[in-house]
Amino acid sequence: MIVVVAEKPSVARDIARVLKCSRKEGWFESATHQVTWALGHLVTLQEPDELDEKYKKWRKEDLPILPAEIGTKVISKTRTQFSLVKKLMNDKAVTRVIAATDAGREGELIFRLIYSQAACKKPVDRLWISSLTDAAIREGLDALKPASAYEGLYQSALCRAQADWMVGMNASRAFTLQYNVLLSVGRVQTPTLAILVEREREIRAFNPQEFFTLTANFGDYEGQWVDLNAPDERTAHRIVKKEQAEGIRLIVKGEKGQVIKAETQPKRELPPQLFDLTSLQREANRVLGFTADKTLKVAQSLYEGKKALTYPRTDSRYLPNDMIPKVSKALDSLPDVYQPHVAAMPRKGGKLPYSRRIFDDAKVSDHHAIIPTPQKSDLSKFTADERALYDLVARRFIAAFYPAFEYDQTTVITQVKGEPFKSTGRVVTKEGWKAVIPPVRKKGRDEEETALPALALGDERAVKSTQLKQDTTKPPAPHTDASLLARMERPGAQVEDEELMETLKKASLGTPATRAATIERLIQVGYAARRGKIICATEKGERLIDVVPEDIASPVMTGKWEQALEEIARGERDPKRFMEGIRRLSSFLVEDALKEKKAVDFPKEVRTARGKIKAVSAAKPLEGMICPLCGKPVQETDRAFGCSDWKNGCSFTLWKNAFFRVKGPRLNEAIIRLLLTQGEARGSSGVLKLQEGQVSFIPNQQDQPAHTIPIRYVRPEKTDSKENTSKKSSTKRAAKKPKP
Repeated sequence: MIVVVAEKPSVARDIARVLKCSRKEGWFESATHQVTWALGHLVTLQEPDELDEKYKKWRKEDLPILPAEIGTKVISKTRTQFSLVKKLMNDKAVTRVIAATDAGREGELIFRLIYSQAACKKPVDRLWISSLTDAAIREGLDALKPASAYEGLYQSALCRAQADWMVGMNASRAFTLQYNVLLSVGRVQTPTLAILVEREREIRAFNPQEFFTLTANFGDYEGQWVDLNAPDERTAHRIVKKEQAEGIRLIVKGEKGQVIKAETQPKRELPPQLFDLTSLQREANRVLGFTADKTLKVAQSLYEGKKALTYPRTDSRYLPNDMIPKVSKALDSLPDVYQPHVAAMPRKGGKLPYSRRIFDDAKVSDHHAIIPTPQKSDLSKFTADERALYDLVARRFIAAFYPAFEYDQTTVITQVKGEPFKSTGRVVTKEGWKAVIPPVRKKGRDEEETALPALALGDERAVKSTQLKQDTTKPPAPHTDASLLARMERPGAQVEDEELMETLKKASLGTPATRAATIERLIQVGYAARRGKIICATEKGERLIDVVPEDIASPVMTGKWEQALEEIARGERDPKRFMEGIRRLSSFLVEDALKEKKAVDFPKEVRTARGKIKAVSAAKPLEGMICPLCGKPVQETDRAFGCSDWKNGCSFTLWKNAFFRVKGPRLNEAIIRLLLTQGEARGSSGVLKLQEGQVSFIPNQQDQPAHTIPIRYVRPEKTDSKENTSKKSSTKRAAKKPKP
């Protein structure tokens, strides 16, 4: 008898179907196989107080906690399932065990911890598959490898778990004890938080600069004034002083211009590469508005439940060469809605075009890129989210085999009285892969440039009219899931030190499988918050980054750790030496936390009824700011600015997010000071004006306010609670359908 241990019941059911097993209580069975399952992790690392009673109470003198070995324990809520798996594996009739947990680092750890905790000694084979179709499972069962082939992967997974335990337990306890507020410090989550804090502070420190643009209409085309000697082409169209812009406008008004440059260059854009998990999460966030966590869950459902996609937790964007025949089958098996694109695909002698941007054995490690499986999928059985995500993957898969998108880019410089005006145009010559993936159009922005008329050097055109526009420089954009994932994937992209940048080229924060969970964890513990598609650091998150040492907040060290873990997986690094380094770091973090208490005030917190953390910020007075209603001092809380004399009836209140729904600015101290002293605050998105007891937001390029709010807070009238409850109850009863 052979026991197969899957990671989840649904996967066990798929394997059991292929092995023709019947259902038992907690497993499936045939004459030769028993298929059972874990429920994710059944075994985990012990808590410090389970290693030694003294750690039950958090004390500075007991730190650092550096056990020679970290023991394991059965997770109490899944103890019954563990006992069943243990019993099956250790049965005398069982000769072998097949590890069929997810084919990756975490899946390897899940099985190995169960196997070790069960004290099983049976030989183990590994099932390693990238798809849960019946054909893929059969192929995997025919190509089993001994568990020893994955020993490096297991050691890497174990080192990752123990490193997270050691750094987290020590740093979290040390900083919590020092600052008397529950703080969570982690190997990956803290540098990820530092990225959010860095962006938050860049936005806050940003000083918008006013500039002007001048456009000339030449009848059959337009041109924008440019500085041909500007060091940065992206800002060459900006005129800093209004007087200069008005002067140029007067010079060219009604004059004739001459074409001094007319160039047309052929351009081509190659099709985008296939998806790995991170690129899929970024695209789904950009196009569909999905969070990273939602994308992973939907992709996992399409992999496990619908068998429509291959294994999603991959870091490769390539396919192995031996998949070429399977790829043809997968394309031909796509739902009917995609078949016109498949039929139009250029093939040579009926064969797919071969490209190293698609097929490359050297760039496929544990799993290949995410593609549709060769199994025919019924889209009518998908949820709306599943259909949307499947559509992204299917179109990307088809487009990869299409030719490049080609166009002619024309650049014209028209000089008027010595002032240059630049015009650009585009003519598509070959649609290529864009016939499969149409561009996502953004509101208020034309994606495609218009074609220019045929122009030659020396051609003359009169200036029919001019348009002068006022604008302001924009602050860095707040992070979204897409941009944060990009920074986590390449934390060295914005490092200025060239040597360090080279070191971090292959480093990353976390893995594709863990990045979504890291983002959600930051939100869960109150270090970050979502505002629509935006993710920003909270006050508590900022304060944490203020107190932790740069070593743990910087992506440099974590990126190097991730590299080291990959080297352990490949057998190129000693796990013991890695853990020695982790012990030294843990000791350093404790020492740094306890040596001095920095002058940082953390916001007070309460737990909601659902266990979520909610900040309770003390009111902070705004020095020198006087209430416009009563003359008393103005103060700031976590949600609003208002009068300090509110208890005596003053109703002056301005909510920080009052203009969010019209994409206005979040009110901050600098804006409030400008409003109360000058009556106006100008920013990158528009102007705020305080007049006649109201604050109005006027967006750029608009004359009328998009939203206006009173500066007085009017409490909603209270209704009698009993009467209100009675009304609600009667409404519910009225809404119910009568029983037949």
